[in-house]
Amino acid sequence: METPVFEDIDPANNCDCPGCLHWRRVLPRSTGGHPAAARTVILAAAATTAFGAVHVAPAHAAPHAPARPGAPADEPDTPQGDKAPLHGSGGRPAGVKTPSTTRADIIRRAKQWIAARVPYGMSEYWGDGYRQDCSGFVSMAWNLPGNEWTGSLGKYGVRIAKDDLQSGDILLFHNPADPEQGSHVVIFGGWTDYTHTYYLAYEETRPHARKQATPYAYWSNSNRYLAYRYKGLAGGTAGAEPKPEPEPEPDSGKPEALDVTPYPGAAYFGPGADNRYVTQLGRMLVERGALHYYTTGPGPRWTDADRRATRAFQQAQGWRGADADGKPGRQTWTLLITGGGKDIDTGVAVPPAPGPPASHGVPGYPGRAMFRPGATNKYVTQLGRQLVKKGFGKYYTTGPASRWGEPDRRNVEAFQRAQGWRGGAADGYPGPETWRRLFS
Repeated sequence: METPVFEDIDPANNCDCPGCLHWRRVLPRSTGGHPAAARTVILAAAATTAFGAVHVAPAHAAPHAPARPGAPADEPDTPQGDKAPLHGSGGRPAGVKTPSTTRADIIRRAKQWIAARVPYGMSEYWGDGYRQDCSGFVSMAWNLPGNEWTGSLGKYGVRIAKDDLQSGDILLFHNPADPEQGSHVVIFGGWTDYTHTYYLAYEETRPHARKQATPYAYWSNSNRYLAYRYKGLAGGTAGAEPKPEPEPEPDSGKPEALDVTPYPGAAYFGPGADNRYVTQLGRMLVERGALHYYTTGPGPRWTDADRRATRAFQQAQGWRGADADGKPGRQTWTLLITGGGKDIDTGVAVPPAPGPPASHGVPGYPGRAMFRPGATNKYVTQLGRQLVKKGFGKYYTTGPASRWGEPDRRNVEAFQRAQGWRGGAADGYPGPETWRRLFS
């Protein structure tokens, strides 16, 4: 008899290169040759796939930016490799012509790396020949004939003003005094709101390529980032935007790691509202400390828990009166969607609410919002300990801990597959049926 497939359904995530500069500081003056040539690089063949990783021995470098108290959690650490040719199969340099390109193609290529979650590596090369660091990422998206670095990318573009930025342009900071301290480059993907204070940044950073709402111009050294437009934009399309991304599908209950949904409008919130934006609002509020306001959910139907949680977040920003009425306006939404502002003080906001009710000895399922990327709560720890107890903890190197991470997801996926589930039913995110079986 074929094993039934269960799908978890939520009841309601030259040599001024960095290498040379570094070795000049730490070694006696060389009598000739490129210092970087002393490093032995071992490349694995790209094999049969046109889009796969070619890994080499890891290299160590200084952090991307100096340590800074209170720096945002999303400040990346991205030292870059040297200027280098494209690397073909087996590590042999591969000559490639440079055709003209369009804005849509730039964004399309960037999205391919993001979809593949290309891991960051300043001395590693992806299957297309480009280095897996910030400047290699831009070299790839701009379809350049080789791997450039922040000290050379500018010659392929023309300087533009902030107000002229369009999708496919770049924001570049090169620190000539010490290239490994702060130098970085990102692809501009469009403004997230009318204030032009946040934009979509496509970038290669640790742990992998990503798309994320980012403060203009960047998290640190913002006043030193310069905007450039690629010189090779195809004639007649240089000013054209890529086609807009389709509107998100109705909420599936699965976590969105890169969610920058525009503010839908006040009409979507308040008594009687029943839509996916209410669910999204609730999940963002839970991540900012509003868990205790929800005994169930968050869900698509607006409740007083949503109002109270929203008001607590608004009050955490220091707002009072009509500015903290519990209904999310554009400013509230922008802070939540970008991770800005202050979190809710869970120590004084509200007494802890009782956890989900247990049934037949099984702890109550707390909801999918507890297990989305970046979530930190007691349920993640509880889940991890039960996975270990059941023999599904092999992906933990430390922990389990209270912060949801990739080891948690992979252990959950292994458990789900052990139930005979496949496809979307074994995505690594625990739903009610996974929870019930794990704790029963």
